[in-house]
Amino acid sequence: MEENIGIHILYKDNQFIIMNKPGGLLVRAQGGDKEKSLLQLAAIYCKHPVGVTHQLDRPVSGVCVMTKNKKAQAYFNDLLKEGKVEKKYWAVVPKGDLEKEGELIHYLKRNGKTKKSEISDVEKKDYKKAVMKYKIIGEIDNYFLLEVELLTGRFHQIRVQLSAIGFPIKGDVKYGARRGNKDRTIHLHAKSVAFIHPTKKEMLRVESPKPDDSVWNAFG
Repeated sequence: MEENIGIHILYKDNQFIIMNKPGGLLVRAQGGDKEKSLLQLAAIYCKHPVGVTHQLDRPVSGVCVMTKNKKAQAYFNDLLKEGKVEKKYWAVVPKGDLEKEGELIHYLKRNGKTKKSEISDVEKKDYKKAVMKYKIIGEIDNYFLLEVELLTGRFHQIRVQLSAIGFPIKGDVKYGARRGNKDRTIHLHAKSVAFIHPTKKEMLRVESPKPDDSVWNAFG
């Protein structure tokens, strides 16, 4: 993959490099990991270190924003804190009795031992509010395609919230899917990101093509 880094780049300028992360690739290497991470590949391409602004889980694909300098990093972090970054995802879930669109509100707590998010319908101590909107934008024989807009950014938020209402993401056995995908990815894709560019002062919107597999392709 190191020889073909350029095919994963969706946008670049002197502030940002925005990449299309393949499912199964780490954004940031963990201690002891020998394989290259997306962050390392971006640094190789740019010929200098880059910063990562938000995490995508290893089995998730799609848009990942990285920064080329400390000012851009601080700027983007502030936008995230202020809720001024629009993040949309596509998720494949089993068909069932689901409203065409809605808003989900839960309270989440990260469990460091299980590496999962614990979820509650009511406020609890140490649990953080999690809000997302969804709408059904496609369907095939056994699955719905959802477009999800994250209004907060919690650990495993989309995965645990959809599971909690009975619609676990295809392949996500960690949160209740009946079976995993052969390549150990899940059918959750960071479709787009949009924010006001710090120097151009205009909206920058970057979209990622969906992965090439039989299920994603069935939605057209």
